[in-house]
Amino acid sequence: MKKLLLILLLGLVGRQSFSQELETIILAADDASKLTENYINPVMNGLMYSMNGGWYTTAKTHKKFGFDITINANASFVPSKDELFAFVPSDYSFISLPNGETQLPTVMSDQDTATDVEVRIPNGDGTFNVATFEMPGGITDDLPINAVPTPMVQAGLGLPFKTDVKLRFVPKISFDDNVDAGLVGLGLQHDIMQYLGPLDKLPLNISVLAAFTTMNVTYQIEDEDALDNVAVTNGEVEFKMNTWTLQALASLDFKIITLYGGFGYNSGNSTIKMKGTYNLTYDLEDSNGNVIGSASDSITNPINLDFDASGARATLGARLNIGFFKIFADYTLQEYNTATAGIAFSFR
Repeated sequence: MKKLLLILLLGLVGRQSFSQELETIILAADDASKLTENYINPVMNGLMYSMNGGWYTTAKTHKKFGFDITINANASFVPSKDELFAFVPSDYSFISLPNGETQLPTVMSDQDTATDVEVRIPNGDGTFNVATFEMPGGITDDLPINAVPTPMVQAGLGLPFKTDVKLRFVPKISFDDNVDAGLVGLGLQHDIMQYLGPLDKLPLNISVLAAFTTMNVTYQIEDEDALDNVAVTNGEVEFKMNTWTLQALASLDFKIITLYGGFGYNSGNSTIKMKGTYNLTYDLEDSNGNVIGSASDSITNPINLDFDASGARATLGARLNIGFFKIFADYTLQEYNTATAGIAFSFR
């Protein structure tokens, strides 16, 4: 379960581990950071939008010390425009595409065929060797839908003044001796109907929500786990993400069914860093594809990237109430449209 959580959070369900995808791309040497940015951009965006989902299933707050436990899954759908990225030769100093492609698949593309990339390796005397490596393709053929998933468990507690506090928490966990991961989220939902006089007798409820989530994942890259042509010293992948959302909520709460919706704003930022020293070895081939020698290069801390996503969001959903047991689903319109479904146990 811990491995599954990590994989889902990184959005790389499929053929290879996240670190191996990055290790392949660092064969682009000094162009690795820009190439990685373009390749993983939809995963980073999808995670930021997905992490802001599932905070509520009603605009009605708990009575004092009432509580709920909610288990849900969000899936942010990748727009077709983000399945490919334009390869602009002037953006790169050392790599080119020998077959003349103008677009390459991102990680969230259904084009899973690797692409040949030529890289120029400096000899130190002003000359270069030219080698080829394979840029990985997309992974969505291995997924049921082209979406970035995030499972979530959260708890809510009713406080005085018709306010709920919501908590998401995955304590820092370590596994496989080389992975550390943790997540914390905090939300506040405050009832507005209490200020509207007799309207608070209606089944209509209105509230406001503010929520924040932060996630950290660190993966130590062991040399024996690296690719055959990559030797690693002090290798580490560090991933951090922060997301915020502010929304106005409304719901019609009946005994059997609740209809709910929200409108607001999302924001998020994330960083991914690949630290350490990487000694790269390339096979040199003649025009017939025969290996005629090798070349090497070394890079340190090859990837340091920042991602941002923000925009308006609008949500509509429904919840089936079976006593304290709830089943719900909703859909959010935003740059990466997001579907949410789950169950909850709610008391008072």
